[in-house]
Amino acid sequence: MSIATAIETKLLSAFSPLHLDVINESSNHNVPPGSESHFKVIIVSNHFEDERLIKRHRAVNAVLVEELAEKIHALALHTYTEKEWHDYYADNTPLSPNCLGGDK
Repeated sequence: MSIATAIETKLLSAFSPLHLDVINESSNHNVPPGSESHFKVIIVSNHFEDERLIKRHRAVNAVLVEELAEKIHALALHTYTEKEWHDYYADNTPLSPNCLGGDK
């Protein structure tokens, strides 16, 4: 199973998201072709209601603890409630930061 599929499966099970994108951004970085090391996750879930951003991120990180420890080099998290998603982000996919290279 690919890392992207494992991430998606775990997040679907843990958060029952209304929207989920797992985007492999490895090709934007200095890694071999076909790598699965850099990801962006956009997740919209009612589980995030009344939760601060740090708690949302910690919850996602806890679900992906195995992947973060062994397989993922970078994970950009965009965690939203349904209202936040509809009010601000549904038509504007958040951008990830530019890669500075492996030595920075």
